[in-house]
Amino acid sequence: MSRRTDSSDLLPPAALGAVPRHVAIIMDGNGRWARARGLPRSLGHKAGVEAVRRAVRAADHFGVEVLTIYSFSSENWSRPKAEVDYLFSLLRRFVERDVADLHRRNVRIRIIGSRAGLSEDIVALLERCERLTAANTGLTLAVAFNYGGRQEIATAARKLAEKVARGEMAPEDITPEAIGRHLFAPDLPDPDLLVRTGNEQRLSNFLLWQSAYAELVFLPEYWPDFDELSFQRVLMEYARRERRFGGLGPAAQPAKAGQAK
Repeated sequence: MSRRTDSSDLLPPAALGAVPRHVAIIMDGNGRWARARGLPRSLGHKAGVEAVRRAVRAADHFGVEVLTIYSFSSENWSRPKAEVDYLFSLLRRFVERDVADLHRRNVRIRIIGSRAGLSEDIVALLERCERLTAANTGLTLAVAFNYGGRQEIATAARKLAEKVARGEMAPEDITPEAIGRHLFAPDLPDPDLLVRTGNEQRLSNFLLWQSAYAELVFLPEYWPDFDELSFQRVLMEYARRERRFGGLGPAAQPAKAGQAK
């Protein structure tokens, strides 16, 4: 099920124009990909891991600084136990098979999400990934695991409330910047581009705070079909966008005095 696009098939980063610093992906459609082929959902998730490998290669090729993937949400616990157990087995396999290779390629791994309620062996796996790659200076692969955007914001609000209660800060000191400093990974830049596969158009509780001004791209293809050329296409779409962050674009700016209108 694995396929690999040769790097010669991809454009050089300079040919794309503006390349986002941070790309976030909601990897949707593994189960529907498998069902369309008469396969069990587990094989859809396995094929999805291959797509993660391709996305990491593409992000590295194009000079993206941070790639964040939504691997397991805090709502995914409601899925059948057998499926959850299989997803965790894929995580273990990923650590055993891929992390050493990512480390050799200078990729830094970050895990964002709550670790409360996770088994000790899973927490140890996550910590091992981060510890091994902590000094790497290339692409940062942020894995949103046991993650929920509302949960993240609520956790930040609780930390700030506790500081106010202890007299360490005043209520008026709670600003958007203060909330941002108390999120799971405050050192990472906000995503410039958020991509969702699987023909769905919603955020599903993913990076709600950080994506306030992200460019959104929704793709019809299921995640296992996402490859390096798919990554290139979404970067080309991003380069066509005009990012205004609530202000006016160049075409709408008022003419300066003495300037032709």
